[in-house]
Amino acid sequence: MLLAEPPSPPAYVEIAGPAQVVDGDTLRIGRVSIRLYGVDAPEADQTCTQHERQVACGVRSAAYLRERTAGVSVQCAPQEIDRYQRPVALCTTPHGDLGAAMVAAGWAVAYRAYSPRYVQQEGAAKTAGLGLWAMDFQAPSDYRREQRGDAPGPPDRACVIKGNINAKGERIFHLPGTRTYPEVRINSARGERWFCSAQQALAAGWRAPR
Repeated sequence: MLLAEPPSPPAYVEIAGPAQVVDGDTLRIGRVSIRLYGVDAPEADQTCTQHERQVACGVRSAAYLRERTAGVSVQCAPQEIDRYQRPVALCTTPHGDLGAAMVAAGWAVAYRAYSPRYVQQEGAAKTAGLGLWAMDFQAPSDYRREQRGDAPGPPDRACVIKGNINAKGERIFHLPGTRTYPEVRINSARGERWFCSAQQALAAGWRAPR
């Protein structure tokens, strides 16, 4: 009796052509929606805070990707397929790697959960205070979880003081009931954390808002 052959792995065929920008990490070439590999950009409706003003950072991220793809052909080499059945691809133009460009300019972050490919570019952008790193921003993955209603809260219900790090690297804690408290989002990937008391926050090097 002949045994059935195992199913073939999915064929990752290169996709190329003019691209339409959906958001800072998603393109459409023809009818195919493509997620950029190894990067995570703000969602289209996501905002960030700069000098106490709300900034449409999701719109700015998409605009930068649009600049990088305008008038050129984009070549995308799929690496995997995501849960939405989209190819997740390394995409390039005659100007270079789009993922690297987005992270180096500060308009996307390295998506460490899936690849360390752009960690070096992220470090340089953060040090230079470029793009998102000139603002207070929530990690896109945390923002999506919050929009789905499953954003992580404090690990202990008694520890609800928010320890935030602003664009200048200043460590500031926010107490419940203060003006800024509802807007502050905790991004543990940036070293932000929850505190159980103001004394604990002060001892750890955080200060109260001025």
